[in-house]
Amino acid sequence: MNREIMRIALPNIVSNITVPLMGIVSTAIAGHWGADSAATIGALAIGVSIFNFIYWNCSFVRMGTSGLTAQAYGAGDQRECTNMLARALSVAALMGLLMVALQWPIGELALQAMKGGGMTRDYYYARIWAVPAGILLFGFNGWFTGMQNAMIPMCTAITVNVIHILCSLWFAFGLDMGIVGIAYASVLAQWSGVGLSALLLVWKYGRRLTKIDWKEVADLQPLKKFFLINRDIILRTLCIVAVYTFFTGASARMDDPALLAVNTLLLQLFTLFSYMNDGFAYAAEALTGRFIGARDGRALRQCMRRCIFWGTVVSVAFVGIYLVGWRELVMLFVDRTSPDAPRIVELAGRYIAWIIVIPIASAMPFIMDGIMVGATQTRVMRNSMFLSTAAYFAIYYAGYPLIGNNALWLAFTLYMFLRGVLQYFMTGRLRTIELKIK
Repeated sequence: MNREIMRIALPNIVSNITVPLMGIVSTAIAGHWGADSAATIGALAIGVSIFNFIYWNCSFVRMGTSGLTAQAYGAGDQRECTNMLARALSVAALMGLLMVALQWPIGELALQAMKGGGMTRDYYYARIWAVPAGILLFGFNGWFTGMQNAMIPMCTAITVNVIHILCSLWFAFGLDMGIVGIAYASVLAQWSGVGLSALLLVWKYGRRLTKIDWKEVADLQPLKKFFLINRDIILRTLCIVAVYTFFTGASARMDDPALLAVNTLLLQLFTLFSYMNDGFAYAAEALTGRFIGARDGRALRQCMRRCIFWGTVVSVAFVGIYLVGWRELVMLFVDRTSPDAPRIVELAGRYIAWIIVIPIASAMPFIMDGIMVGATQTRVMRNSMFLSTAAYFAIYYAGYPLIGNNALWLAFTLYMFLRGVLQYFMTGRLRTIELKIK
């Protein structure tokens, strides 16, 4: 079972590491471009938050596809696997076209709400053309994960992020485009990823895919299940978007303008941990769905226990990393010669304890999300997220007058902790998942 988990988790960890690496490089470019590091980092942070809002609200394409495909794979139903691919890519294409068509109202509303300036505006209208490709990649990656294939998403992710990093450096510094260059690098990288995914799909699965019957693809019964699952994931995702968007917005409204840059840098450190732990979450969703489809109760129980164990190991490891090397990690984002560099590092030191604590608080939620996706228990995900999000806002507004920025980090830490704990107990300590195969 450990080998099966690692077979899926390790390529996903490699894939996921490239994602925060891309964020780290983008933030570092912003910190080294122009005279005002804090202002440039802040402008990029607001722009990235807007696209996180868009992508997170479309991430149901990946999650909804993964669990259903894994269950069809476990049951040996190749025809339904093909139908799921067609459904996922069709929905992704429609969502991408919709986002491009609505780019102006979405952008203007987001820029006004987030108080984005001219630099952020230019970044948004350049990067919006990457959105259709990003959503299509959700469809591809969800299907590959459900098919127990982590290697193709890994190859695609590495390719996308290498292109993004190299083009970001070239466009930002070589062509002096600043963060707009980072946006155009994203467009080129995402569409390259779509092309590579399509090529690898044909190479690996061209002979195994059945002929697409669009009547079956559009059949109301599986479509109803697909969209009910996605409805719960969308509502859950809206809560995640609300939490992260509010985090950036609240940071921007702090009395000290430098806190936006500091909170952004510290959140990047948390993101590094979260993408690492997500590798085991992907293994949990792929294997949980597979064993439910195959009706293998013993393997299912073993899979869930081992995934939780490995998620905890990763959390403990990151506590050690942050304890020892937080200052060096923070300095990766900041130009040492910048006048505000000492101030940013000093402020980061005041709040670094939260980054050290968060991995322990977040040991469970990522793995539990994976188990719920594989078992298609999305209602549990949704309801636990509703409660955790309500607690997040309540804690922040109660604590901010007393402890300021610490209230934002306290609310975020407890929000992560509650997500995992609530899902665990709302499924009767996972017994509800086991009953799906009886």
